Amino acid sequence: MSSSTLTSATTVGVVVAQLGTPAAPTAAALRPYLRQFLSDPRVIDLKWWKWLPILYLFILTRRPARSARLYARIWTDAGSPLLLTSQAQTAGLQQRLGDGFRVILGMRYGEPSIEAAMAQLQKEGIERIVVLPMFPQFSCSTTASIYDGVNQAAFGRRCPLFFDRRRRMPTLRFVPPYFEHPAYIDSLKVRVEEQVQALGRAPDRYLITFHGIPARYVEEGDPYRQQCERTAQLLATALGLNEGQWRLGFQSRFGKEPWLQPYTEDLLADLGREKLESLVVTCPGFTADCLETIDEIGHEGQQQFHETGGGQLHLVPCVNDHPRWLDAMATIVQQESAGWV
Repeated sequence: MSSSTLTSATTVGVVVAQLGTPAAPTAAALRPYLRQFLSDPRVIDLKWWKWLPILYLFILTRRPARSARLYARIWTDAGSPLLLTSQAQTAGLQQRLGDGFRVILGMRYGEPSIEAAMAQLQKEGIERIVVLPMFPQFSCSTTASIYDGVNQAAFGRRCPLFFDRRRRMPTLRFVPPYFEHPAYIDSLKVRVEEQVQALGRAPDRYLITFHGIPARYVEEGDPYRQQCERTAQLLATALGLNEGQWRLGFQSRFGKEPWLQPYTEDLLADLGREKLESLVVTCPGFTADCLETIDEIGHEGQQQFHETGGGQLHLVPCVNDHPRWLDAMATIVQQESAGWV
């Protein structure tokens, strides 16, 4: 057996699995991205015959142009903030894990895709793979969709019309939700403390906001809300905050059905009416800054807060490629790959 075969057989693959990003801040690029995203039954679980006409006749004819304008506000000269940060996270994790691991980025929607990441690991002969979803809190609409994408890429389709006759498949390990992992909480704490230190004074209040999901999902058993609440409480405790110093909210509503409450936009208005001079906002559910943090909170949230009487909103950057978070990622992967290395 050659040394290259031995190396492949003993190398652990790591897929850094992120949501995804459009290729450009244009309507033409947003249309296929939104089509892929909003066609996922994990995200929108309505009956296909009810949802697809709405998606193709109304949403995909109007929303791409509007979304493109929002993405244009956060786009950098180098490209998508989410993609750039995800690439930096992948490189930083590879550096920390060393030669026994092969770390690769895979996006659920858009490029580089999970399918391409899994195909590359297969090409390299890597048969043991740890999947790290970049969602600390589990939801069927995010983490479970990552499971779907990875499993299909690894094992192929299993229906009569689309059956992949594969003879070799990898062994997979999925990192479980790390919403209360000490290293994750510590990285959040450091990020908030750095922001407060830069301000030179403690803010009047803290707001901890997570991406929302339809309330119905939680009523049907999705553990997302409980895990968000646990993260928020652990972070508040780590920061030494008492109950009156912080609030928890859920953002990014879509559609007409009720989502998790309280809504972040309502909290921003309420806090503004209290005439707070300084509000620190952190988004622990996002491991990389993106449209929902940079624009929805940093831009639109600031307007909502200010228009109702508030002063300055200070958005804490996500953990991104902060050294403390990269260390946490390495710790989590090493724990989940125990016995393989």
